[in-house]
Amino acid sequence: MNTHDIVVIGASAGGVEAITTVLAGLPRDLRAAVLVVLHISRGRSVMPEIISRAARLPATHPNDGDELHYGHIYVAPPDHHLTVDGSRMRVQHGPSENGVRPAVDPLFRSAARSFGPRVVGVVLTGALDDGTAGLAAVKEAGGIAVVQDPEEAFAPSMPRSAMNLVPVDHVLPLREIPVLLTTLALEEAPPETRRTGPHLAPIEPDHSEAPIAWNPEDRPGRLSVYSCPECHGSLWETDDLGILRFRCRVGHVYSSQSMLAAQTDSVDRALWAALRSLEERASLTRKMADRARERQHPWVANAFDIRAREAQEHAAVVREMLVNRTMAHDTPEASGEPVAPGRSRVEP
Repeated sequence: MNTHDIVVIGASAGGVEAITTVLAGLPRDLRAAVLVVLHISRGRSVMPEIISRAARLPATHPNDGDELHYGHIYVAPPDHHLTVDGSRMRVQHGPSENGVRPAVDPLFRSAARSFGPRVVGVVLTGALDDGTAGLAAVKEAGGIAVVQDPEEAFAPSMPRSAMNLVPVDHVLPLREIPVLLTTLALEEAPPETRRTGPHLAPIEPDHSEAPIAWNPEDRPGRLSVYSCPECHGSLWETDDLGILRFRCRVGHVYSSQSMLAAQTDSVDRALWAALRSLEERASLTRKMADRARERQHPWVANAFDIRAREAQEHAAVVREMLVNRTMAHDTPEASGEPVAPGRSRVEP
């Protein structure tokens, strides 16, 4: 009997506390594998240690190719996507998705493709809308969609986006989610059906390189008027069931909110670069004016003084924009390894 034995959890801002609260409530004999993504881009992560101290189940960063086992928590390593391919996990430094790596959507999507109705997707606190398209894929494959109550979330944007665009099965406070997961792990999952749907379609190459898209069949949607904020290549766009997504040739993927945030970051970088250039221009022209005065060339010095004042005035305008503008971010091992005692492998 297949049960809901694959639990995938995604979180961002405020996620450390939310994730540990949920995992601490799971029983030691849970007959499910739990996979977790928290947005941590670089550096060393101590999430497995934090979770292991709070929960009854052990937590680790998996290696590429490790098998899934019941009664274990797998945490995405920093700067790497965590996905599943059958009963094995893939840990890869692929293109960022929604501006982050690891991202929630690739884990949810790949789990839905591999395990269908056995998957339970859980979206917790976080900014923007990573996890929405992935949770839609879970639902399309027949799985269960769970969302933290946005009213108690540290950052309600991720759960609220999922609620608005996905037919969510459960909206619960944190303290009730582990009870639900424990119950679902014992319940029989619906019969396997053909896994189809727009969010299960391969717009994102989870386990291979993105096609260069010379041919129409390789193009993930229609050509948009936008360029990729990260590599500046052309973007294709899809709008499936109200969830707008973009993908470039090399595989960077953006949801609508993450695209807006990335464009805001690009504007930020451009404005800071402009400010630096203007202030350097003002400084250089003042220096040239001083040198002209030392050489008794008052007309030349006056011309450079005028340029310096203009550059400084322009710099002041740019600095004012940077300091006071409203941020758009604020929008609403080997297969032959022995299995640990008391723990069974997850069958594909």
